[in-house]
Amino acid sequence: MTELKSMIAGAGTGPGGATPAAFPSERHDHAHCVDQALSAAEEICAERGARLTPLRRQVLELVWRSHEPIGAYDVLAKLQREDTAGEDGRPAAPPTVYRALDFLLKHRLVHRIESMNAYVGCPHPDSEHSGQFLICRTCGNAAEIDDPAIRRAIGEHARKIGFTIEHITVEVAGLCPKCSAQHAD
Repeated sequence: MTELKSMIAGAGTGPGGATPAAFPSERHDHAHCVDQALSAAEEICAERGARLTPLRRQVLELVWRSHEPIGAYDVLAKLQREDTAGEDGRPAAPPTVYRALDFLLKHRLVHRIESMNAYVGCPHPDSEHSGQFLICRTCGNAAEIDDPAIRRAIGEHARKIGFTIEHITVEVAGLCPKCSAQHAD
């Protein structure tokens, strides 16, 4: 599992939990990340007694292959192009995809990017966390960071005012390194 984290995030973390390779270069071997994510998912589901069906596995693979946030209907379109049947043998339909995504969310194998209504693979599915996301407003790519200090600060401020947190979503819009360099020209 540690190999998956370092493969996706880069070798080591920077200040505050950010990773130097959060937005991988174009030379990045993403196929290896996809393979590692699928292996990790199989391992995690086996440990948790959860059933990673062929369709759930394929949805997870499509999310990871995308390497950027992907919407449920885009997943559905790819499944239909690949002529994938749902659990009942009929062509994949929106409810089937949403059920698969709900399963993947429940087991922390993917995250939902709320502002984009899209999904990304989770590089650390073996740990309970609420990642924060840096989202490029130009190319749409998103990088997950997991900074405990951010979670603590939100929790402390909420407690001070008597607010009960049910769910934390931190999404920051800006420019990824590639788009930032292009805008600087």
